[in-house]
Amino acid sequence: MLQRLQNDHKHIAVLLNLLKGKYQKLADGETVNFALVRDVVEYMQGYTEHSHHPLEDIVYEYYLERFARQDSAQRLSTEHQKLVDSSSALAATLNLILNDIVVAKDKLVEELKDYVTMQEEHLRFEEQNVFPLLEKTMTAEDWQNVSAMCSERLVDDPLFTAGDDLVFEELRQYIQTVDPASLN
Repeated sequence: MLQRLQNDHKHIAVLLNLLKGKYQKLADGETVNFALVRDVVEYMQGYTEHSHHPLEDIVYEYYLERFARQDSAQRLSTEHQKLVDSSSALAATLNLILNDIVVAKDKLVEELKDYVTMQEEHLRFEEQNVFPLLEKTMTAEDWQNVSAMCSERLVDDPLFTAGDDLVFEELRQYIQTVDPASLN
């Protein structure tokens, strides 16, 4: 389970780098494919917010119940909710643009930059603080228990796993041309 969460983080980092490139191009006055940017945000909303983060929450709550104090649980769930709110706002802005409604370029650049920064800080917190605790403390039996608890929430990654899911096909093809190794 921990390996799955760590792999998800690697995939999320690929997408955040893609978004960084897009907001930099926008800031420099270049055009970008807004549908591709929207696909990244939709992936983050669909997979990350509805599968990855709930799995992290289940694992971390299990850890806290068995090994730690409850007051430290709030940061992770609070950050997950802030990420949901941020991606919803960004998706709304992108949908305005894709529906030919004028949105100030600076507003979109700032929203993208803030979103990427928030995501990167969140990944760093988990990778530097949460994951090492889990790895050091939880036993194979604990991971089996957590896996059973997570079984209902486990969803195949629609972008980074082999399958016939065509929802993110344009994004998958784009990533394949930019960084083929990232899809492995």
